[in-house]
Amino acid sequence: MAISGFSQSSDSVRADSVVKHSYIPTGIRIGTDAISLFKTQFQDNFSGWEVNADVDFYRYYLALDYGSWARTFKSDSGNYSNDGTYWRVGVDVNFLLKDLDRNMFFLGARYGKANFSENLNVVAYNDVTDAYENLEYAHSGINAHWFELTTGLRVKIWRMIWMGYTARFKFGLKHDNTENIIPSDVPGYGRTNKDSYWGFNYQIFIRIPVRKQPPVIVRDKK
Repeated sequence: MAISGFSQSSDSVRADSVVKHSYIPTGIRIGTDAISLFKTQFQDNFSGWEVNADVDFYRYYLALDYGSWARTFKSDSGNYSNDGTYWRVGVDVNFLLKDLDRNMFFLGARYGKANFSENLNVVAYNDVTDAYENLEYAHSGINAHWFELTTGLRVKIWRMIWMGYTARFKFGLKHDNTENIIPSDVPGYGRTNKDSYWGFNYQIFIRIPVRKQPPVIVRDKK
């Protein structure tokens, strides 16, 4: 009996050790941001989509986002519009290591970059001609980059279907210098009139397994 008990305890320790130190990915999640799709459908001044993906390396998840973004701002004195794409890459750290469904609460960081074009139409008064004129300024190939701190949840809903959200604290925005106008909005980032910016995504994922997941071992407390 003593030998059997020792063997069982030893096997549990070895199995637990394998799980904790296995950094081989078990699956890839691919999804989309539901908020972007909702805004595209119901807001006249926004059009866009976003694809999200992550892959696990034990408790660390390599995350990648790619999206398209176009916005329009109208006022009495003129209109501003932009159109472009963006991507983010970073790492999330999962803190729910003993969850049997492998649900996820995470903290993470991202580096984001955008490439876009913009257009500004302004009605301005000309002192020389003593009349109002329509002025147009346009730039293309503008580059911008920023950093993000992230947190959120990923929850298994049914089989391969996952849902979750990501809250983003965006900061450190830098962009190319453009003549005549300063970008009012950056795809993937948002408005540029603040030093930092909050973002939020509500996501739906499909998880594609690439190998069988090792069992989650929960030690009995005695």
